[in-house]
Amino acid sequence: MKFPKDNQFIKGQIRGALRKDLYEGKESDAVMKVVRDDDVVIELGAGIGYMSTLVATKRKLKAVYAYEANPNLIPYIHAVHAANNVKNAHVHNAILGARKGTVDFYPRKNLLASSLVPKEGEEAPYSVKVDVLNAKQVMKETQANVLICDIEGAEADLIPAMDLSGLRAAVIELHPQWIGPDGVNAVFRAFMDAGLAYYARGSTRKVVSFRRSW
Repeated sequence: MKFPKDNQFIKGQIRGALRKDLYEGKESDAVMKVVRDDDVVIELGAGIGYMSTLVATKRKLKAVYAYEANPNLIPYIHAVHAANNVKNAHVHNAILGARKGTVDFYPRKNLLASSLVPKEGEEAPYSVKVDVLNAKQVMKETQANVLICDIEGAEADLIPAMDLSGLRAAVIELHPQWIGPDGVNAVFRAFMDAGLAYYARGSTRKVVSFRRSW
């Protein structure tokens, strides 16, 4: 895959991981084990556009819908898609939630440090307003059957609020250091209640996969 030069986002450990083909390695392996041709993929936490580009170039998808909270990343995601001739991706500067609204997002120079919450001790941090879209409505409109989710701890609240009934599979990067055992259990319970089971072959440590059937 091709990633245009960018001194704002493609630097440090991200640039090093991309050069060594190690970027999001565990998540990439999991996604390739569950995503199939003709799937409709929804990705929450699009980052630099890596995962949406991966699935769109490795599988013949009907569509991939990518949602990213950081407004600064949106032009770069489009650039990555263009560089890789991805034409079936739909990129949105928004997050999903139980109901529509807006939320504060805190972009930081370190891409990996950007988040929906201010850092402890941070004085007057820079923030932007980001749209919150109704998760159930988005799932209905996109008709997505595969979910990819890496949202830095927000999964514990969001996943139980989503309608997962139309999913065939999902790949979630958990953040147990932030959501704790109750949060991890909430994610697993939501998928189990929707009829999906833990898929061991597509899971490695904090990256967990679920499938409706094996």
